[in-house]
Amino acid sequence: MCGICGKISMNGTEVDPEGIRRMTAVLSHRGPDGDGVYIRNGARVSVGIGHRRLSIIDLSEAGRQPMPNEDGSLWVSSNGEIYNFQALRVALEEKGHQFRSRTDTEVILHLYEDEGAAGISKLRGMFAFALWDERTDTLFLARDRVGIKPLVYYWDGRTFLFASEIKALLQDPAVPKEVDWEAVELYLSFNYIPAPFTVYKNIRKLRPAHWLRLRGGTVEEESWWDIDGRAAPPDPAPMDYAGRKERLFDTLDEAVRSHMLADVPVGAFLSGGIDSSIIVGLMSRHSDRPVKTYSIGYKDMPLFDETHYAREVAAFHNTDHHEIVLSVRDVVSAVPDVLNSFDEPFADSSAIPSFVVSRETARNVKVALSGDGGDELFAGYRMYAGEYWFSFYRRIPATLRRSIIEPLLLRLPDSRDNLVADYSRRMKKFLRGAGDTFEGRFLSWNEIFAREQREGLLRRRTDGNPDPGREILGRRLREFQGSRLNRMLYADFKETLPGDMLQKVDAMSMLNSLEVRVPLLDHHVCELAFSFHDDVKMKRGRGKFILIDTFKHLLPPSLHRRPKWGFEVPVGKWMKTELKYLLDEYLSRDRIERQGVFHYGMIHRMVEDLLTRRSDTSWQLWNLVVFQNWYDRHIDRNG
Repeated sequence: MCGICGKISMNGTEVDPEGIRRMTAVLSHRGPDGDGVYIRNGARVSVGIGHRRLSIIDLSEAGRQPMPNEDGSLWVSSNGEIYNFQALRVALEEKGHQFRSRTDTEVILHLYEDEGAAGISKLRGMFAFALWDERTDTLFLARDRVGIKPLVYYWDGRTFLFASEIKALLQDPAVPKEVDWEAVELYLSFNYIPAPFTVYKNIRKLRPAHWLRLRGGTVEEESWWDIDGRAAPPDPAPMDYAGRKERLFDTLDEAVRSHMLADVPVGAFLSGGIDSSIIVGLMSRHSDRPVKTYSIGYKDMPLFDETHYAREVAAFHNTDHHEIVLSVRDVVSAVPDVLNSFDEPFADSSAIPSFVVSRETARNVKVALSGDGGDELFAGYRMYAGEYWFSFYRRIPATLRRSIIEPLLLRLPDSRDNLVADYSRRMKKFLRGAGDTFEGRFLSWNEIFAREQREGLLRRRTDGNPDPGREILGRRLREFQGSRLNRMLYADFKETLPGDMLQKVDAMSMLNSLEVRVPLLDHHVCELAFSFHDDVKMKRGRGKFILIDTFKHLLPPSLHRRPKWGFEVPVGKWMKTELKYLLDEYLSRDRIERQGVFHYGMIHRMVEDLLTRRSDTSWQLWNLVVFQNWYDRHIDRNG
């Protein structure tokens, strides 16, 4: 795991090595073990490439990047891991390629020499890399299938910059800080900004499973992989249920085994949930010593503490278990570090515990496996069950629903502070989308601020699409031709997973120089999961049926029917107490009116609703606090 960056000048201006070093310096958290810079200034085209190294495979100087091929005509700077690099290396050596290191990165060089862009499809892993071809003055960028590793770029027709993180691009004074208000609309909708957008107009994210080529002043971008969008065959299919279970076990087991490859200690996050517990169980099968597992618990927040489940799994597999027990003060004290790390607004509050568990895990290991991806592949989120139960809810006479059930439920107080109020909150969320179309329900259950709320909140509007989130999710639902459940899973797999979940994992782990690997998102597992019909993923409204059934022998009995809770923290409760200063500081009338971004009246009502417990507006207020913190650091202070 590393940080990459670079600059290509096509107007005759030389690339300053110090400029590249400034870019690598702000990425030092991604690679504290070393750095490197490659510069070649020419009459027409000049290039500079930088790298920060987190040494995982081949810890020697031979693994230093940027890395050249045999004759120095190709240079690569790579972030990530290629899990099948050893097999690829053998095949390349048989063709006459000579290797100088034992790294997986060098395989990328020689594969590109042989096959160009087509060679990417042979790579199994998580990656974002840049290749410079001196022979043709061509820059080639590529990002892994699922979007586990990030890559952003800037292009104004004369200068092209790329990096693992936006902050590196902003080190170049040529990059303007102009807000993209369409991206802000998307942020208010989803809590994150989906690719290819960033909060800046001229900075874009390379989309997952895409490559980009810059040559002769022309940029072209192309998709190189996707999930098969055809409908999955109905069960029973050519493979019966037992055959599907066997194939799922073998595919995920092999993925976990390959993800354990490293020249440094490897551990695992263990939340006590289904996905991380399965990963730990499979790791134990392939380890000759107890697996190091890491969990966090909350000693004064019992509603959010899951350490007893994690403890059961650890005992079940005899792991070397590390339990990090935190107080409210411990977690709240991490909030400023998390907020100040964001290059653009990102309001998934689970970034806070992700940061803490990464920080504590990094004290002992350099690599940790996690269970991310299981919900998006096997229907683990409540939203998918919501679509299942909607088919029953609509059978209730409309008059009864509208005149009695819905008014009654909507009057109930809701909160995340206790289980009863949280169930009320979930029911209200269900009802918000229950009367809409399929696409409308999916959007409603995903949205933080609905369109009418955004219209009442934002003073600054875009001239573009007034509802870009609806367009993005609707397009994703239409791209996949399978069942409704698989269409929802596909949309989340393409948007929410890389834009929210994987962005959070990368940002918070890399902030602590920890490499996190996600074997459930091995592309063989993903392709297999999307070939499964609804009936094997969800039974009677319970998701992950085939996943749990396949691996139940690796799970303590208490987990077999354990409801999903999620990696959350009580932000709403804290904003009434320990974090109320954030509301006072960032959402004050003076600040809001001076900035001219939002209408204060709507914000004031949301704050009053939260403080008086009329309604749980905490996710929306956290969204605004995160935006205000980013705006203060990057726009107001420099505007």
